[in-house]
Amino acid sequence: MRPQRYSRRELLGATAGISIAGLAGCLGDDSTDTETETDPSTGEQTGEDATQVGMIYALAGLDDRSFNDAANRGIQRARLDYGISFSNHEPDAAKDIERLQRELARSETPTYDLLCCIGFVQQDSLGQIASEYPEQQFMIVDATVDAENVASYVFKEHEGSFQAGHLAGELTSREITLGTGTTNPDERIVGFVGGVENDLIKRFEAGYRAGVKYADSEVTVRSSYVGNFADVQTAFDMAQEMYDDGADIVYHAAGGAGLGVFQAAQAANRYAIGVDADQSRSNPRYADVILASMVKRVDNAIYSATSNVVEGGFQGGSVVPLGLEADGVDVVYGTSLEPAIPNDVKTAIQTSREAIIAGDITVPTEVEG
Repeated sequence: MRPQRYSRRELLGATAGISIAGLAGCLGDDSTDTETETDPSTGEQTGEDATQVGMIYALAGLDDRSFNDAANRGIQRARLDYGISFSNHEPDAAKDIERLQRELARSETPTYDLLCCIGFVQQDSLGQIASEYPEQQFMIVDATVDAENVASYVFKEHEGSFQAGHLAGELTSREITLGTGTTNPDERIVGFVGGVENDLIKRFEAGYRAGVKYADSEVTVRSSYVGNFADVQTAFDMAQEMYDDGADIVYHAAGGAGLGVFQAAQAANRYAIGVDADQSRSNPRYADVILASMVKRVDNAIYSATSNVVEGGFQGGSVVPLGLEADGVDVVYGTSLEPAIPNDVKTAIQTSREAIIAGDITVPTEVEG
């Protein structure tokens, strides 16, 4: 069975008649022609001299219902709490990233107090741009740049993915009927679909595999990589093959392409685990197959970096790690399927979470074997 094909707008749930660029503009440019004022009770800024933040998103763009949208939620929250102004910038290809970084760094209308670079693909060019514009403050998500004017925020994806794998391993080993799907405990197979096969996404796979084996050492884990974060069709084909081979659950770390995993899960009456955001909420049409999502609090990283700039505490030159202990990553159960997950499974997941935080479980960052 092939997935139903949607236009990009249909896939991303955009309102008819509003372009992506228009949406970005509506969300991002809030400057006015008034002088800046500060509310003494809240510290909120208003006016043309409010803190200016430039957002350069990862290649999947806004409305990915995942990574970039989480970043956007963070800057929206900062706007509400601090009255900052921001602008959204969505590169169409990797070659656009260096250009955007340079254009925003040298911009005078506005002059940006902080540039947020979302995603590991921005690392190489930012190392160069940061040295060219030493007075410009930057932050980067999912990578590190050794420069005094760059704050690097990295996530312990392997820890959250361990939790996702632990859940998958617990459920594939027993006969479960949740929502419209079922498991086949005689097979005990689960899957992983990644986007680009690099060190970052391999950490997702490494943690996931370790969590599965922690639950049941006899479970088979299959994995495939799409090659990008946008090809829904390829992700569908890969997940479909896994389900056809007996997989009960497939976890994806494939950005917007992960939609294909959800489509394949529905077609096979099996299950999926989402990533970056609670995808049972951001993709409610697939809530009947999304057991859980491994959330990365990219929003917290953006909010923290922005609030630090507003309050004069920019963490340039530092690396800020965000794992289970700091609520940087977590597993949240699906809105529709959570009530049907057995309580002893939830207890087991909570116990392993506490053990990771306490240091009793060491989660690998590289695929073992």
